[in-house]
Amino acid sequence: MTKPAASLLRQRGTAESNRVAMVELFFDLVFVFAVTQLSHTLLEHLDLQGALQTLLLFLAVWWLWIFTSWVTNWLDPDRTPMRVMLFALMLGGLLLSSSIPHAFAERGLMFGVVFAAMQVGRTVFVAVTTRRHHRVLHENFVRIALWLAMSGVLWVAGGLAEGATRAALWVGAVAIEYLAPALYFYVPGMGRSNTTDWDVDGHHMAERCALFVIIALGESILVTGATFAGQAWSTPTVTAFVVAFLGSVAMWWIYFDTGAERASHRIEHSDDPGRQARLAYTYLHLLIIAGIIVCAVADELTLAHPDHFADIGRAAMAAMIGGPMLYLLGVALFKWVCNERRGPPLSHCAGIVLLTGLVPVTIAHLLSPLALGMATTSILMLVAIWETIALRRVKETAG
Repeated sequence: MTKPAASLLRQRGTAESNRVAMVELFFDLVFVFAVTQLSHTLLEHLDLQGALQTLLLFLAVWWLWIFTSWVTNWLDPDRTPMRVMLFALMLGGLLLSSSIPHAFAERGLMFGVVFAAMQVGRTVFVAVTTRRHHRVLHENFVRIALWLAMSGVLWVAGGLAEGATRAALWVGAVAIEYLAPALYFYVPGMGRSNTTDWDVDGHHMAERCALFVIIALGESILVTGATFAGQAWSTPTVTAFVVAFLGSVAMWWIYFDTGAERASHRIEHSDDPGRQARLAYTYLHLLIIAGIIVCAVADELTLAHPDHFADIGRAAMAAMIGGPMLYLLGVALFKWVCNERRGPPLSHCAGIVLLTGLVPVTIAHLLSPLALGMATTSILMLVAIWETIALRRVKETAG
């Protein structure tokens, strides 16, 4: 009689068991490249069509990363089979990221095939390895595999098609993948899963998503430094460099000063951490990461063209205001969901209103790109300072 393979499930209940493993951080390096490719693709195609295409590619990249993070939340990444699986995903991720700039041109088939293979292959691996060790998890991943197989057909078909047909097929694939968790991976004859069955380690999930925020912010700083190094150092470019850096600091402060830690504590002590992980970390973090990527594009444009909007066009204006707005909206909703507030933080809402107020001023060309960058960064800094002071007063009152 064949001896069953050892379980790959994570051991729970200790500080060591819920830490992020070094191999997970190594895996994330591929997504530093992916985020860079996305921001450069948006910068090179800064119009409505380019923005929509980049959005579609971003949704795919994020879904690939977050699904893998769910897997390493359940399975031990320090076990050899898991490491091999992650290394295989890294290779696929490099191929996928390399094809991003031309995904809607000659490398569409590469993107579609690699993405489908990574999603389906990883899911089948988990379904097989959990079959004898965790019935609920095994059945859930069988459901997930069936959903991803449907979307995978569309990813490959889209890669074989061209133009609007490719875009339509890939939109359908993304819709299937994003609807699946919301529908609890329902499969006729098998039923659906429940969030209470997902048995998420809240600390690990919170830390993984916080690390992706760091990846995106790091890419933003990388873009700022590389662009500044290639410019003639004048008063406007030096000022734009400082403003871009302060904007990154403000975004870090808004997310990490208290929000990330409080959210981590909340999900660790939640009665249904799976539900919170699905909404707060799987869906809402999309807005946060997208906002950082768009801000990186805006910073690069400001550094390259600090004086005249005529040099960069209205799409750049939209990026300079839309990036911070997306970021504040995402963080506000994240904190609302995770911290049992009656509503989103007032400071974040005020920041969004102030950013909206810049729209007519910008359309009228009353501000230069540099002046607009200074205004948006000032708003982000105001939000960071406001919330920090407000929370400290709450702590003092409670104490």
